[in-house]
This record gives sequence, C-alpha cells and structure tokens, in this order.
Amino acid sequence: MRVVLTAGGGGHTGYAVALAQRLTGRAELTFIVSEGDLWSFQRVSRFGGVVELPRLRSPDNPKPAILTMHKFMNSLIKSYFKLPQDTVVFISTGSNIAIAPALTTRVRGGYVVNMECVDRIVRPTKTAKILYKFSNVTVLHWEEQLRHYPKAVVVGPIYEKPEYEPYNGGYILVTAGTHGFKEFFDELIKLDLDKVVVQTGMVDPEPYRRLRPNWIFFKFDPDFSKWVAGADIVVSHLGLTLVNAALGYGKPVITIHNPKWRLAGSRDDAKILTEKLDGVFLEEVEASKILRAVKEVEGRKPPKYVDGAEELVKLLSEYLT
Repeated sequence: MRVVLTAGGGGHTGYAVALAQRLTGRAELTFIVSEGDLWSFQRVSRFGGVVELPRLRSPDNPKPAILTMHKFMNSLIKSYFKLPQDTVVFISTGSNIAIAPALTTRVRGGYVVNMECVDRIVRPTKTAKILYKFSNVTVLHWEEQLRHYPKAVVVGPIYEKPEYEPYNGGYILVTAGTHGFKEFFDELIKLDLDKVVVQTGMVDPEPYRRLRPNWIFFKFDPDFSKWVAGADIVVSHLGLTLVNAALGYGKPVITIHNPKWRLAGSRDDAKILTEKLDGVFLEEVEASKILRAVKEVEGRKPPKYVDGAEELVKLLSEYLT
C-alpha cells in the first residue's frame, strides 16, 4: 500500500521522519519535498522515493497573493502528474507544499490525513485550517488544539524515535532552525561557555568560527540527531526539535523566540509548549539572560507523553492491511 507524506522542511520534515520510522515495513512510502530542499531530501530518501514540488512561501519570506496563487497552480499541475497513482493515504505534515497534492489525492479518492503542528496551540496554521475543510481526518497533538478543530482526533505529541542512545557529552546544543537567528548567535558567542555546538542554518558560520574556535559551528547536518543525543541542554527556536530533544531524548530544553518569523508560531505558542516540556522560555536574546536560562534548566527531566506517531499509525491500521 502506498502512503505519501509531505516533508516541507524543518519540523515538517521531522514529522515525516517520525511517521516513516513507524511505517517502514508496513507501507510503501513516498515523500514530497520542496524543490531544491537538499536537507529534507537527505533525511527522507532512506525511507522511500522522493517527489519535488514548489513551496508557496516561507516563514521569513511571505510572497504576495498573486505570486502564491501562480505557484499553487503550478504545484497543482505537477501534483497531478508526479503524485503516485496508487496513493491510498496522503499525510500532510504541515507547510503549504501539502495543499495541492492533498487536493489531488482527495479528488482521486484517496484518504487524506491533515496534521497540525505540535507548536501551534494558540494560533493555528493556515495550511492545516485549509486542509481541515476537505481532509478525511485531522490529527492533533494536544487537547487545547481542539478549539480550532472540534472534529479532529488528538493522538498525542508526534516526535522522532531516538536514533542514538542518549548521553551527556558535556556540551550545549543550539539551533535556530533552517533559517537561523543571527541576533541570537551574536549574543550567544559573548558567553564564557566551554563547549557549545551551533547549527546556524542559512546564517554564515564562518565569522563565529573565527571568534570561538573551540566551539563547533555548522549550517546543516542530516544526521542532526547525533548532536541531540549527546547534548546536556538543547536550545532551539519553537518547533519539533524541542519536542524531539525533550520527549525523544529526555533533554532539558530552552526555547528562543524569533519575532521576525511572521508565519511561525506566536510568543504564546512558544510559552505553552515550553511549559508542557518543563523547559525555560527565553524571550529576550541578551547574553546575561541566555546564561540565566542555562543555569535554570540544568538537571530538569522532561515529562512523559503518549507516542502520538504510533497512535496515528494505529488510527490508520485499517488502511495498512
């Protein structure tokens, strides 16, 4: 049986990996990634085939409506020809890349699963709200999300299975996602910390390497989980990395908020998710406050929740036989 999952970058790709870990051996998997997204391709291609479609817009670069509509029509045409004809289940893991292929699947009679993001508790995503109107089922991570999707099913938080045994490697892991967060990195390097590993995303790591040669900086690593496994503390922007670190690897977490991401989760979303993970929310990116947050979160143990990805696979069991 064919299951198609979107992997629209960042945490959206992480959800696809989480589900692929549970679906491998039970279904034939195909992934949809954004055109040119090599990082997502590297992460999901080990589980199945990959199809590329255009992304309509991104958190740091919203496009005018006319350009978005043009890209949508392009995506719809490409979805019709590229989406496997034998698709039985289509799973949207978020990101606007999912809208056109979800519509194509529904028209062809396939079963469409619409997933809201784990960090969208107060402010829902536009993609999930659109897909809610015609999907067969919408799945949520938290009870609080039902206020936006009253007919949805709560499966619990969806996160990736640990790929490495957790250990304390004596370093702090910092990531600000695909697009990075230069203002935060500029403050971070002022701290007198011995070992820090920083994924800078699209921000150039070279200036930071010169200033802190004893730290590790890199743009991307498709095997990012190895860094999470050995971290003593994980510092991340709002998103799936926080949930993977806390629930998958049992790491204490600090959430950083980037107000420039207009299409990302809100400050309130960040605060609520951080509370659910028993982490520390860092709203102001000042060196002294970063250090205070590190000291505050040391030694904390995140709570336990049901495995939402496994619950979703159970929900789909009648289609997987």
